[in-house]
Amino acid sequence: MASLAPPPNPDTRQASVTRTVHSIARRLRRWRNKRRASPGWTIAVALILAVMLLPVITILVLAISPSAGVWQHLVSTVLPGAMWTTALLLLGVGVLTLVVGTGTAWLVTMHRFPGRAIVDRLLVMPLAMPTYIVAYCYVELLDYAGPVQAAVRSLSGATGPRDYWFPDVRSLPGAILVFSAVLYPYVYLSARASFVQQSVCALEVARTLGRTPLGAFWSVALPLARPALAAGMALALMESLNDLGAVQHLGVETLSASVYATWLQRSSLAGAAQIATAMLMFVVLLLAAERLARGQASSQHTTGRYRSIPFQDIEGWRGYAAAGLCLLPFIVGFVVPASVLMGHAIRHHREAIAGGFWLAAANSLFLAALVAIVAVLLALILAYATRTAANSFTRPAIRLAGIGYAIPGTVLALGLLVPLAALDNAVDAVLRSSIGMSSGLMLSGTVFALTLAMVTRFIAVALGSVEAGLERISPNLDAAARALGETAVSTLVRVHIPILLPALGAAALLVFVDAMKELPATLLLRPFNFETLATHIYGFAALEQFEQAALGALTIVAAGLVPVLLLHKAVAGGRAGGGTH
Repeated sequence: MASLAPPPNPDTRQASVTRTVHSIARRLRRWRNKRRASPGWTIAVALILAVMLLPVITILVLAISPSAGVWQHLVSTVLPGAMWTTALLLLGVGVLTLVVGTGTAWLVTMHRFPGRAIVDRLLVMPLAMPTYIVAYCYVELLDYAGPVQAAVRSLSGATGPRDYWFPDVRSLPGAILVFSAVLYPYVYLSARASFVQQSVCALEVARTLGRTPLGAFWSVALPLARPALAAGMALALMESLNDLGAVQHLGVETLSASVYATWLQRSSLAGAAQIATAMLMFVVLLLAAERLARGQASSQHTTGRYRSIPFQDIEGWRGYAAAGLCLLPFIVGFVVPASVLMGHAIRHHREAIAGGFWLAAANSLFLAALVAIVAVLLALILAYATRTAANSFTRPAIRLAGIGYAIPGTVLALGLLVPLAALDNAVDAVLRSSIGMSSGLMLSGTVFALTLAMVTRFIAVALGSVEAGLERISPNLDAAARALGETAVSTLVRVHIPILLPALGAAALLVFVDAMKELPATLLLRPFNFETLATHIYGFAALEQFEQAALGALTIVAAGLVPVLLLHKAVAGGRAGGGTH
């Protein structure tokens, strides 16, 4: 008869478990010590930050350099008018986008009316329209030679402009309307996200205390949404400050147009740098105002239960009126310019193709793809550095690295071209003196300079998506991988990147579309004979031949629709514990 094995000793089993726990604890301690000791990620963040801040440092150095009375000339001639016009433009756009975006978001979120679900998606579509393309379309439509004024003259019997009055689209009010029609979705999306996540209980308490639906909106919903509204309006204003093509075509002398004219038309680099400094002041003021508007406002749900939003039904003719009111911004910001583009593209597609459409489209696709890849790669390094080597330097440094999105493209172009040209000249001088050979332009005036400018501007877009993706990955995965002997880099490659692929893809798509429609930086930094769709459109519009660029403009709009609709789905896709709202 076989002998039975002795029963396991409880003390031996407990000792084995204890040894295993101590072994894991030792590995985790070694991992933490290694994290604190490794400077590689901090150095990488410092290098990326230095490149991202290079344009700002260059502008400030140029602005304070001796310039033989240029500043006094600018203060007495260019700056007062440009700053005043820019301030009025931002004020008008801020008020209109706030009213339109907030009003439509409240109607769509809290009310049920005919076509509400479709209206909700249509309201974000103007965001796919670059402002300069919309400006070109409205000038084509409303200018003296356009079809609207031609119809007015035909119906009224007028023979000249003095025989009738018609609002001038090439004016500051025209620019405010055009910008607001395109940029209100920034406020709409921010307000929509805030209203969807607000507590129904707070609104119902306001109603039980005697508030009307409108009173509950003013006293409860609007104050709770203040941080989101401030963020959305700040984005709209920064886009307005960055624009060059629309303000030039509409005859509005903003600071951005003044930088371009002073630099290229008046050949004054110092003057352009000083105007760019004034633009940086506007950026700082906008960021400070947004932070002040956010204040310390915050709201938390005191229950883990979420209830569906109790929609207020709008029936009968009032429901159709509400739908029509919400559709009006979409018609002005998308339907009208898209109709102009479609008409021109159908009638003039042969001229457009013969005029270099395919080459410009290929250049745009190549450049946008390159910018997206580089921006996502650098954003991944920055975001992972805060996870792996978070310290008192990396945290604020990463926030500073994303400031490029707030800097107008004209400022970025000027701030990068000067140091890159200086480096090119230094290398060329060394090669000439040593081997008698010229290096030419290796950095400035190349695709490298253009890519660097766009990455500096759009890395914040990629950084937001990548950080959001990393936050959803449990730190326990890092600990487990490192305890099994993986390094920080191998953990990133083998563990995080496969999980992050959807977030990386979304970040690349957003950067790709932004790079496709970027005009100011592309116009100022592109190599000779390198046309993108944006500069292709700009060139034809400057020659008053926009109809030949309509096919290119329609291509940019079509490319922009996909991320805009995906963004809408992410914002309005639902609230915790609920469905779509």
